[in-house]
Amino acid sequence: MQGVWTAQQIRETEEVLLARLPDGVLMRRAAHGLALAVRRYLGERHGRSAGRRVTVLVGAGNNGGDALWAGAELRRGGLTVTAVLLAPDRAHPAGLAALRRARGRVLAAEDPAARAAVTGADVVVDGIVGISGTGALREPAGALVEAAGTAGVPIVAVDLPSGVDADTGATEGAAVAAALTVTFGARKPVHVLARPRCGETVLVDIGLAPELPEPHASVLDAADVGRRWPVPGPTDDKYSQGVVGVAAGSATYPGAAVLATGSAVLATSGMVRFAGTAADVVRSHWPEVVGTDDLATAGRTQAWATGPGIGTDDAGYDLLSGVLERDVPTCIDADGVTLLGRHEDLRRAVRGRPVVLTPHAGEFARIAGDVGADRIAAARRAAAELGVTVLLKGNATVVADPDGRTLVNTSANAWAATAGSGDVLTGLVGALLAAGLEPWWAAGCAAFVHSRAATLASVRAGGEPGVPAPASTLQAAIPAAIREVRKAALGV
Repeated sequence: MQGVWTAQQIRETEEVLLARLPDGVLMRRAAHGLALAVRRYLGERHGRSAGRRVTVLVGAGNNGGDALWAGAELRRGGLTVTAVLLAPDRAHPAGLAALRRARGRVLAAEDPAARAAVTGADVVVDGIVGISGTGALREPAGALVEAAGTAGVPIVAVDLPSGVDADTGATEGAAVAAALTVTFGARKPVHVLARPRCGETVLVDIGLAPELPEPHASVLDAADVGRRWPVPGPTDDKYSQGVVGVAAGSATYPGAAVLATGSAVLATSGMVRFAGTAADVVRSHWPEVVGTDDLATAGRTQAWATGPGIGTDDAGYDLLSGVLERDVPTCIDADGVTLLGRHEDLRRAVRGRPVVLTPHAGEFARIAGDVGADRIAAARRAAAELGVTVLLKGNATVVADPDGRTLVNTSANAWAATAGSGDVLTGLVGALLAAGLEPWWAAGCAAFVHSRAATLASVRAGGEPGVPAPASTLQAAIPAAIREVRKAALGV
């Protein structure tokens, strides 16, 4: 797993390192890594970096200092470098002197030539504000960033895109949208919560790792997921692999039942049982499923997945209550979450049990209030108050356990944001719960495979990444996504 640390955690760690290193060493390490990343980016984009034009937007403080020192190194390497000073009287003195010694060009932001330097560059380096910055871009920075965007000039952000909150990824107005973000020492929440704003994120080692505290949150990689995904062994049978029950859909919403049940089948469950009025439709799509119209005759399971399409009337309430009476690990989504929000007795019934809730922002508001700007804090608060694992769906999915452990699953796109995709996720979580994964891991691993399947499905739907796929196509891509994580775990 990769860790994610808050801005405050990073500042405190930097202070420890600064106290023991000679003055300027930490900044020079960061600047060197930034310069290398810019050269690599230009080389990949244009075939070579030499002779290319780089314009550095320089704010006050250390973030601007990083950019100036990097600009000096790039200039010495044969690139044309112009620094546009947004606060000339507060520009980092040593960094500015280094750029001038390297014969870099220096302009004030008010200089009429500044705009031309931005729009005529091959790349703009955003050194406007760092992790301590708050709020939207101020002028003239906002106008210069807008000019770069209009001219199609890519921006490389220093540590984070200026105007984006380091801890929440939120924006309050004008902000940088970077093609590449070069961050130092450790990833911050912005890099996973606002991945589209950051573009690709490159981590530069400046020596912080040994001093870092416990991370604020963690990010799974494919190998993490692959190592935990249940794979049958030579002595396994359909019961030892986990039997999951699905109680979803209705005569009105049979698709929810088909999608949730099918994803449980494709997630390598040993057996899938279905209970509900859509049993005939489910059996017609998935003949391997043991289906019944009534929960009472569904048979034994190791876990249940319920909620999608069950309705929020008395029948939906009775179905959810009946599932909870089974007293096994349970994933609850959609209408099930809404029912929890309406009925205190249901909330009491889930508290302290191995339950995963998978709300989107609207459903989350029904059980725990508005999500707000800080998705990690919101998911943690809900998990602690409700006493269950909460998977807050979105472009960056957050999984929080009542004990405070938090996973973030990043996505560079919204390809899973289609009708029915949440039903697919419900079946995945249920299957992993039945296989014996603890709720936090079941939710995190399911979210990862779900996101990867959405990416694969988008390629199948449109021939290239970026085309949203129907939930049924996402579901069909689950086996391929599982193969990918298993290969990653095996190192192949």
